[in-house]
Amino acid sequence: MVQRTVLAVLFDGLQSLDVTGPVEVFAGAELLSPGAYRIRTASLDGAPVRTTSGLTLVPDESLTTAADPDILLVPGGTGSLWPDPRLVTWVRERGPRAGRLVSVCTGAAVLAAAGLLDGRRATTHWAYCDRLAREHPAVEIDPDPVFVRDGHIATSAGVTAGIDLALALVEEDLGRDAALTIARHLVVFLRRPGNQAQFSAQLAAQTAQREPLRDVQRWITDHPDADLCVDTLAARARLSPRHFARAFRAETGMTPGRYVDRVRLEHARRLLEDTADGVEEIARTSGYGTPEAMRRAFVRTLGTPPAEYRRRFRPATTA
Repeated sequence: MVQRTVLAVLFDGLQSLDVTGPVEVFAGAELLSPGAYRIRTASLDGAPVRTTSGLTLVPDESLTTAADPDILLVPGGTGSLWPDPRLVTWVRERGPRAGRLVSVCTGAAVLAAAGLLDGRRATTHWAYCDRLAREHPAVEIDPDPVFVRDGHIATSAGVTAGIDLALALVEEDLGRDAALTIARHLVVFLRRPGNQAQFSAQLAAQTAQREPLRDVQRWITDHPDADLCVDTLAARARLSPRHFARAFRAETGMTPGRYVDRVRLEHARRLLEDTADGVEEIARTSGYGTPEAMRRAFVRTLGTPPAEYRRRFRPATTA
């Protein structure tokens, strides 16, 4: 078996879960398949670092003496938003030499500062996507996915997305069964593809201020298979269609049609993940009407058809 070295970069002001989450995944893989991974941690001077939550982490070594790893992990946290110039220089020089370069949350800011994301597609925590795009216009920032892979570089969204990305890497190295076993031990689901949105429709949209509009939002979620055209929704809110569409967008940040699309996609995904219902039935109860309409929505948004989505992301316990 080929042993892969994982090196986690430590610095003051890192988010502890950005390190411990992925490290627990690789540690689980090592327990499952001894010799699969060798996990190391390193800071600039080999000195302990203090996380944003006040925890102190003691590294194994100094970055200056660390060997080039197969997987180089750069976490996020406030310390990544204003990184030590020495850290940026080290990542610029050593990052390209790693087999796979991985950032979690705002760790992408360190990669961007090092110039390693120029011309690449990347993501980060939703709250910092605009800032990263503004400060590094050469980087193509996608605010929606849980994680993005572009060549040997992978960037992920906030905190738990680092676990999703680590599970994806373990699946690539050791197979799906190994990744599923680790996910079950960590009590997480191996079901989030990289291009799954960071938010549900209800979280992605703001909650409307006015009760009639909030009621419409709840009604859409509870009745994805209903007639959800603007005229119908406007009637529920007792507004004219034009006034309703304008008010809904102003108060939620998205059009009624976009909100309906997200709710229906989420509903269909949950049924594919959690039930044995047929695709035709799921398409009907999710409001798509036909399997072909649902297939187009899945391919357009998730990049995979419903049957393949179910095969990849349905937990083994429901098979």
